[in-house]
Amino acid sequence: MAKVEIKQPIVQEIAENVKDAQSVVLVDYRGLTVAQDTQLRKELREAGIIYKVYKNTLMNFAFKGTEFEGLTDSLEGPNAIAISKDDATAPARLLAKFAKTAPALEIKAGVVEGNFYDTEGMKEISSIPSREELLSRLLGSWQSPITNFARVIKQIAEKDGEAAPAEEAAAEA
Repeated sequence: MAKVEIKQPIVQEIAENVKDAQSVVLVDYRGLTVAQDTQLRKELREAGIIYKVYKNTLMNFAFKGTEFEGLTDSLEGPNAIAISKDDATAPARLLAKFAKTAPALEIKAGVVEGNFYDTEGMKEISSIPSREELLSRLLGSWQSPITNFARVIKQIAEKDGEAAPAEEAAAEA
């Protein structure tokens, strides 16, 4: 059996993982302790993010002809990829947060919603809140004026309720 035949299923696995991905982030994990790596994998898995270490040549083959081809220039040294099919900013956000406690972890590059970003660009992406957090903020900003409006209407109703008996008493006299 030729080497190419042995590696083909791995290339297909990578291609399948990135096929419908919202984002793919390439990281250098050198220097992480086993405990840190285990914790990172756990946090990413819980967030629904695929995190794997593959040989650069295999990732290179899998990325060719896809929107992730821009990552091939960053495939030097040991690399891992974090893939999200749901939340485009989640991998960058979680990896950047984790890197604060494990500075050895380095985000090298990424493709988010079809756009390539270098290390600096990925830092910007990592600061974008999650979709749920953005929706929560939006709903909160809508809810505040509605709540204030309801409070004012209630106060007017209570004021009118108190005024009505006084007006009736004045009318009867």
